[in-house]
Order: sequence, then structure tokens, then C-alpha cells
Amino acid sequence: MDISVYRPGELSGADRAAWTAVQSQAHLLGAPVLANPFLAPEFALAVGRCRRGVRIAVIREDGEPAAFLPFQRTALGVGRAIGLGVSDAQGLVHRPGFQWDARELLHACGLAVLEFDHLVEGQKPFEAQPLQPFPSPVIDVDQGFEAYLARLRKQSPKFTRTTLAKERKLGRDVGEVRYVHDERDPAVLRRLIDWKSAQYRRTGRSDRFARPWITHLVEQLFHTRTDSFAGVLSVLYAGERPVAAHFGLRSERVLACWFPAYDPEFAKFSPGLILHLRMAEGAAADSMAYLDLGRGEKEYKDSFKTREIQVSEGWVTRRHPVALGHRARRAPVKALRNTVVTRPELFEPADRLLKRMGRIRTGELGAARTLSADKTKGDL
Repeated sequence: MDISVYRPGELSGADRAAWTAVQSQAHLLGAPVLANPFLAPEFALAVGRCRRGVRIAVIREDGEPAAFLPFQRTALGVGRAIGLGVSDAQGLVHRPGFQWDARELLHACGLAVLEFDHLVEGQKPFEAQPLQPFPSPVIDVDQGFEAYLARLRKQSPKFTRTTLAKERKLGRDVGEVRYVHDERDPAVLRRLIDWKSAQYRRTGRSDRFARPWITHLVEQLFHTRTDSFAGVLSVLYAGERPVAAHFGLRSERVLACWFPAYDPEFAKFSPGLILHLRMAEGAAADSMAYLDLGRGEKEYKDSFKTREIQVSEGWVTRRHPVALGHRARRAPVKALRNTVVTRPELFEPADRLLKRMGRIRTGELGAARTLSADKTKGDL
């Protein structure tokens, strides 16, 4: 294979255009998962502006680019899929029928090991080593929103009736319900980030937005707009007030769901569910083929989905001591987490415990803020 490895800023305009062309053709040629915006050059370049060690391998056939692999690497040769931990689709973006040797590719990239947690389907050379598959639900809207809504009424009749009824009640009690599929106000993005950050803390999860690079990445992508890629902020308003919002990424045919959140003051109206229903409507109007809800067991995903695709987690390695050490360190932690996540009898009590801890932590933080405010008042 003719493999060249570039820093993000070194990638030529011609190579970027070829990468986009491969993605544009993927949906038409039977590989729609490669059209995911997390596999787009815009996402890789944005991560490269926020994180060190980002590289892009370009594989050529007869002098022409045939495949692209964005990744991150350490000085020791430990590789991670681009945006590992925040990206919901990873892998080699390639022409139809392209074959590659995984170990040869790793060697050319200076990697002993390459880790994935959302490897898309159809990456057979990477699947030669054991990987753990996970379902990733999607909402198909290629036949239009009315066709999807009819299907939703049939498969989840009570859920659909309740969601639409809560939307009407929200309009009566709070104000006219209005949905904006592609909101361009950065202040609303900031509000969404605040909601999501509070949700992470409230439910005992690690707050992703406590990491400045993730906030910087989202803000960059919000301002990234090309014909084939954009960051999309979707907002549900009641009156003039935003009550739920979502930030995701779109390619020409796929809307990747990423960061949804809502104002807890309006929780009784289930604004997040209403928002997702309207996102499906907006995506259909925008000629999307489907919405990718992302890996993870959630009740609302089961209610909305029309089918599932598969993503996988694991490593691709070549014979190297660094690969052995990395797997020995990472494998037990991943195995424990995945065992808990995939078994309801373990996940549900763990989830309740995390939420209880989150409430305690949030309460302590609120008390500390109150004491600080009282002290300030006393000083004044």
C-alpha cells in the first residue's frame, strides 16, 4: 500500500475533496455508515485544532487517494480513533471494494495499537482481531416524516400519543411551541452546554464540558458549515423561551445526534422527547436519510428507533511490547464497564447510585454557593 501520514494542516485541498467525494458516494454505493459526519474531514481537522497527536493517513492506489484514516497517537505509538470518547463513528473511510492490511497500515502510521469504541460496520481487516459489538439505534426518515410518524404510531402507540399530547399541553401552559432546526444564535448553544453540564453532574456522570477542549471543539463545529458538513443546533421553544436543545453534526445524508438536553423546569412536559420528534421532522425536510442516535441503552432511543446498526469496541494491534502493555492496562477496565452497561440487573442499581451521588454533589455545591453568597453579602 502507498501510505502517507500527515498532520491536519498538511492535508491538501485535493485530498480533502477526495475524502468528501468518497463520503458522498458511500450512501449511494451501499456503505451508508461511511457517510457519518464523525468520519468527515471537517471533524478530524477540528479535533486536530483542539488535541495534540492528530494524524491523517492517506492510502493511494495508482497515485489517487483511495482511503483515509484519521487517528491520534502518543510518542510511544499508542493510537486512538479520532475523537475517541466523544465520536460516535470511527474507522477507515474508503472507496467501495477497497481492501487493506491492518498491520501494514499500523506500521506505516507508527502505531503498535489502534483503539476504537465506535468502529463502524464493514471494516473487515480491523475485525480480524476480537471486537465487542454494540447496537446503535437509528431513525429512518428517507421516506418522509409522515411515513416515519405512521410507523411510530404503530410500533409505539402510547408513547406517540403521550408525546404529542405533552407538546400540546406545553403550548397551552407555557406558550406557543416553536421548533428551529438550525438555530444560529451562539447564546443558545451556550445555554445548551450549561444544561448538559448540569445534567452530567446531576446524574453522577463525568462532566464532559468540564474539559475545555470539548467545549472548544463544539464551538468550532457550530461555526463549521460546508455543503457536505455542518454543526446543527436544534431548539424547541415555548413562547420565546428555549426549553430543550440538541447539538449534532450532519453530512449530506446523515444527522448524528450528539448532545441533547432540556431545562429541568419543564421536565413534566418531556421537552426532550418532543424535540427528538421534531428533529426527525426537520431531518426529513432537510433530505436526510436517517438520524443516528448513537450507541447506548436508553428508553427513548428504543421508542424512537426504526432499526439498529452496529458499532464495535476493541483494539487492532501488531506484534509490539507497547501493544501488549496497553491491552493489559485497558482491557480489565473496559470489560468491567461493558459488563455493567449491558446487564440491566447491574446497570440499573449502578445508575441509581450515580444519580444519588450526583444529587448529593449538586446539593453540596448549591450549599457552598449559598454560603459564599451570604459571606459576600456580609462583607458588603
